[in-house]
Amino acid sequence: MTDVVEGNLYDYPVYYDLIFGSDWRAEFDFLTACFERFAGRPVRRIFEPACGTGRLLDRMAQAGYEVSGNDLNANAIDFCNKRFKKKGFPETAVVGDMSSFKLKRKVDAAFNTINTFRHLATEKQAQSHLQCMADSLAKGGLYILGLHLIPTNADRLEEEAWHARRGNLAVNTYMWSKGIDTKTRMEYLGLKINVYTPTKQMVIEDEMLYRTYSARQMASLLKKVPAFERVGVYDFAYDLNQPVTIGPDTEDVVYILRKK
Repeated sequence: MTDVVEGNLYDYPVYYDLIFGSDWRAEFDFLTACFERFAGRPVRRIFEPACGTGRLLDRMAQAGYEVSGNDLNANAIDFCNKRFKKKGFPETAVVGDMSSFKLKRKVDAAFNTINTFRHLATEKQAQSHLQCMADSLAKGGLYILGLHLIPTNADRLEEEAWHARRGNLAVNTYMWSKGIDTKTRMEYLGLKINVYTPTKQMVIEDEMLYRTYSARQMASLLKKVPAFERVGVYDFAYDLNQPVTIGPDTEDVVYILRKK
C-alpha cells in the first residue's frame, strides 16, 4: 500500500538530501574552481544562505573549509548539524531568514545554486537578501548565485523528472509548472516525490512558489546592490571553460558576484 502525503518536502530532510544531493560533485568542483579563479582573496570561510540539509556544506567541510549556513526549516537545520557533528565538525547551521540576517564574522565566499533565491516572493526581500550577502562578505569575496530566468524569446523548461538512489532508499521526482501569475511574478510549481524503501512506498505531494525573473529584471535587481560586481556568468552545465552571454533565450544562469 502506498501512503500519499500532502506536505512540505523540506520537512523530510532525508528525502530532500537524496533528491538534490546525489549529483553534488559537479557543483562542488565548479564552486571551488570559481573560488580560485574569481575571488580577490583566499577562500577559507564559506556561508550558504537557505542551506537546507547542507548537502554541499558537508562536502566543503570535508575539503577543509570553515562552513556555516542558515535556513528557515528547523528540520533541515537539525539534519545538517547532526551530520556535521557525526563527522567531527562544529554545528554551524542555524535557523534564520536569508532575507534578514547578519553574520558575526565576514566570510570569503557564499553560494546559492538551485533556485532557492526565487523563494523570496518580493523585490524588497530579494534586494534585502543581496544586501545581506554583500554585508556578509569580506572585500574580494564571492557570491555564486544560480537560478532559472524566464526566457523572453524561447520556450522554457516546464517539467523535469529525475531519479536518485542511496542504499535501499530510492526516490523518483517529478516537478512541473502549474502556471505563472504575471501580475505578481509568481510561478506555481507542482512537486511529486515517489519514495521507495524495502518496507514501504510513499508519495509526497507538494507545491512551491517561485518569483520569476527575466534577464532584464535580474540585471535591474543586481544594480540595486552596488557593492557587487558581476565577474562571470555560467549555466547549470557548471563548465568553467564555457561562460555564457545572457540573451532573450537564456534560462539557467549562475552569476559570479564579487564584493568590491
